[in-house]
Amino acid sequence: MVSVVITGRGGAGKTTMTSNLGAYFSKKGYRSLVVDGDLYLPKLAFHFGIYAPQYNIHTLLKNPEMRVIDAVYHDPRTGTDILPGSSKLYDVIDLDQKRLRDIVREIQSRYNITIIDSPVGIPFDTISTFRLAQYQLIIVEIERCPIYSVHRMIENEVIKLKSLGDAYGLKVGVVLNKVRESSSNVDDIIDFLEYSVDVPVVGVIPFDHRVPEATNYGRPVIDHAPHAKASKAIGESGEILDEWVFGEKRKKGLFSRLYDALASLLRGTNVSSLKKL
Repeated sequence: MVSVVITGRGGAGKTTMTSNLGAYFSKKGYRSLVVDGDLYLPKLAFHFGIYAPQYNIHTLLKNPEMRVIDAVYHDPRTGTDILPGSSKLYDVIDLDQKRLRDIVREIQSRYNITIIDSPVGIPFDTISTFRLAQYQLIIVEIERCPIYSVHRMIENEVIKLKSLGDAYGLKVGVVLNKVRESSSNVDDIIDFLEYSVDVPVVGVIPFDHRVPEATNYGRPVIDHAPHAKASKAIGESGEILDEWVFGEKRKKGLFSRLYDALASLLRGTNVSSLKKL
């Protein structure tokens, strides 16, 4: 029974990574649950083609007598279970956010891994669930950030979020998302994160138009387009997390495989090996 909270700034790809990692672990035979912890702008359900869930995390928050399992939906294509939110305005009014931790505590015992999608920035909606989690993944999008200012962005964003995870005793990792920088720039960012900020980079996901396409179809990209560049990179990240979280050992070293994937992504140029978790 393991819980992971996903954090990051708006548009970085938190919800995309939540849905895809949930699908990854389900396809690997783990019982996995993804939870929409963004109580005011929930959208995790859309990634599984669920657009108007009658029962959801908001109905649970407002009705303490309701069974949590009754608000969980199963995606038959990936095997993932989803605890979605409601997109209706009146459902987000007068919420008891503190009850979120009780809801997650009650349901997570049924699963090998629970992944919680947090809101933008400092995750006030999901802060209570940090006491239940063991891991935090910070999703960093570098595409929209000028490379000359990425260190300042990391200081403003990653260091603050890592400090939050550290305060709750979580093991913290970073996923670089929507990457289309040159290899030297990505090398520099990875080195800065791993050796200056002291946080491991557990995934580097390339910018890929198949990702928004998959979302439009209501599917995680690793299910919709399993051979897409982003899908392969998410799979590599999932393998690293698998070893990190569950201690699984693969025939080939996970970090050497991620190294190979990064080298292919970055036009065949060698990149630095990632820090051991």
